[in-house]
Order: sequence, then structure tokens, then C-alpha cells
Amino acid sequence: MQPIIYKRSYRLGEASFTLGERTLVMGILNVTPDSFSDGGRYNNVERAVQHAREMVAEGADLIDIGGESTRPGHEPVSEQEELERVLPVVEALHREMPKVPLSVDTYKARVAREALKAGAHIINDVWGFKAEAPMAAVAAEFGCPVILMHNRQDRNYGDLIADVAADLRECVEIARRAGVRDENIILDPGIGFAKDYTENLRVMRALDTLAGLGFPLLLGTSRKRFIRTALDLPVDEVVFGTAATVALGIAQGCQIVRVHDVKAIKQTVQMCDAIVYVS
Repeated sequence: MQPIIYKRSYRLGEASFTLGERTLVMGILNVTPDSFSDGGRYNNVERAVQHAREMVAEGADLIDIGGESTRPGHEPVSEQEELERVLPVVEALHREMPKVPLSVDTYKARVAREALKAGAHIINDVWGFKAEAPMAAVAAEFGCPVILMHNRQDRNYGDLIADVAADLRECVEIARRAGVRDENIILDPGIGFAKDYTENLRVMRALDTLAGLGFPLLLGTSRKRFIRTALDLPVDEVVFGTAATVALGIAQGCQIVRVHDVKAIKQTVQMCDAIVYVS
């Protein structure tokens, strides 16, 4: 069955991206000391910029910059500390690669605002606008694309897939009430967040259902624990497992994939696109 594909074009100053012609690859740039797979490797502006350049050369269409780890058991950082980590990198990347769309991975409204002012183009909120009420208003004010991820504190699901869908619809309504336009909304099923091993696998099997909610879907499975568990391998040896999840996601309608290993996953994406986006 042909997956649901949404067509969207975004002009973001000098940067731009289009959905609906091929799958886009979002490269992960963690400027943190404690991210689960690459903490401390790029928490320096020069190293971060170099890694971003490498990912773009390998085929990344967008770069996602995060200043606070969201791994299980992570230590939250203050708003000021996150700003100090993120803003210099956003400014440097915007200056050196103005045509590359930059996403800021944050649930803090002030961090999002300052990052957008510094040159970021997209808000990627792991709490889907539910952590800080002003976040949706910031997105509406800037008129930027937003990625709303599924997450929740209460893991007492009744019907897992129906509950995930309902939670995502709630995120959409928060965005709409603040004035965010539908065409700027992208959803993320939140693989690895508020879900155990079996629940992650079940959501992976139901991505086509979530793609049917009316919005493009981003998939972020790269190096996640459920892959490491399934393969019984360490975090730096699961690129093929990640590729399998990416292929399954594209086949079900995921239009952006967020990954660490851009070069390897780009090949997976191109082969899947040859099938899914065949003319």
C-alpha cells in the first residue's frame, strides 16, 4: 500500500526545505556533555560546526541542535545554561551555512525564542508544547515550522496507539489555539519516550496510523534503547538496526528521519525513496 505523503514547502530566509518529493534526513547535533550516545563530543563551537559540516556533506538536509540531554535519567539543565550551549552554535551555523535549515531541540520557550532570533528556523519540542505554555505562542509569533513529539508523564495507557494519537491531537490543538498554522505542524511519535520496549515496537508497527492524522511525520529512532535491546548490542554498533527502523518508517509514511549516522542512513533513505517516491 502506498504510504500517505504530505506535500509542504518551507522558505526560511535563505534556507528552505520541501516535503513530499523525497525523505529528508535530519542530522543530530548534541551540544551537551551527557547525551546517551555522543555526549561531550561536540559541546564546543568549533567541533560542533565541523560535525555539522560533515553531516551536510554526507547528505543531511537539516541540522537539529540540542543543548539538554533527554536520555532516561538525565539531569535537567537551567534555561541559562542551555542558552549558553545552544546560541553560539546556532549563530555560527547560521553564519557559515545560511542555506541549511536549523532546528532547535528544546521544550523551553525562552531558549526557542532566542535560538530563532539567532538564526534557527524550526522548533523541535519533545513535550509537544505541553511543558511550557508560552512555547506555542513563540512558534506562532515567528511563524516557524514546529515538530511536536509524543511524550507524557502518565504511562498508564488504555489503548496504546489510540492514546498516542489522542495525545498528538492535543498537541496540535495547543498549537492551533496559539495561532500556529496547520501547514507548519510536523508530528513525531516519540519513539523511546514514555514507552517501554514492547510499546516502542507496537508504535513502530502503527506509524501508518499516526501518519494518517493529517500531518507529516518525523521519525527519531537513531541508536535508541529498543534497538540496542532487540539486537543486544552497544550504542555504537546499531547502525543497521537503526536503518531497519528507518526503512520501516519510510514505508509507512515518515517523511523526515532524525539520525546520528547520516552517511549510512542516507543510503537506506535513497533506496526506500526509489520505491516509495517512484514516479
